[in-house]
Amino acid sequence: MRYEGNIFRPPSEARSYILQCTVGCSHNRCTFCGMYKDKKYRVRELKEILADISTAKLYYHDLEKVFLADGDALAMENQDLLQILDALYQTFPSLKHVGIYASPDSILNKTAEELRELKNQGLTIAYLGVETGDEELLKDIRKGVSYEEMVAAGKRVREAGILLSVTILLGLAGRTPKAIDHALNTARICNEINPDYIAALTLMLTPKTELYRRMQKGEFELPEPFEILEEMRIIIENLDVKDSEFRSNHASNYLPIKGRLPEDKQQILKLIDQIIKRNDRNYLRPDYLRGL
Repeated sequence: MRYEGNIFRPPSEARSYILQCTVGCSHNRCTFCGMYKDKKYRVRELKEILADISTAKLYYHDLEKVFLADGDALAMENQDLLQILDALYQTFPSLKHVGIYASPDSILNKTAEELRELKNQGLTIAYLGVETGDEELLKDIRKGVSYEEMVAAGKRVREAGILLSVTILLGLAGRTPKAIDHALNTARICNEINPDYIAALTLMLTPKTELYRRMQKGEFELPEPFEILEEMRIIIENLDVKDSEFRSNHASNYLPIKGRLPEDKQQILKLIDQIIKRNDRNYLRPDYLRGL
């Protein structure tokens, strides 16, 4: 298998074979993200991708899970994606799951019929970085879409029958009163989309990003750990979704949580309240174990 640069995948894809279909991210302008700053976006040659699948067959023999990288493989032409999916399922008889990162732009650039074609060909889940539901903050972080466009993208995936996991980013508003608006509006956008999974990550600033440079200038301050918990609590308290799973099991988070909503909502809130009341860092993941 061949890879270019650092490779990233969601926590739930830990046991997946990662197939690099694109290099980098088609958007790559978010102020907080440094994942693909060392790469120029391009789509890999289809023949190279198909050759990698053949090589993976020699190495793994059979697979149940595959993840299509890099940051926005859904931006590829649909016919190429369909060929890749067909090759994967033909090569690996036990394959049950194919996941993909998807930017809101790449989703909106696909028709509903194209997404249904991908679903029918075996694409099972798409991971969408929502980050926030706050309109002003979406512009500030240069996400590239409005609140309405983000909702439309999420709903289009769901309507196609593809499982949807949205990422929200705790701490994105910094240590300001705006954090409450970020939390409330993030719950609101999740309620409108009603994704299958809501994955909370905690902001960790990395060099080569604009937000990191703003922090160095004193223009942005990261919230303290218990302020992050308060923010997460507000989000969960205001979530009104059905048949959705909330997760904060990413390595960036101070408190790993997993539960079904709405069934486990009160139990999750009770746990967060207990830890906030104790105000003891020993209950939280130490900073040296946190990472992106």
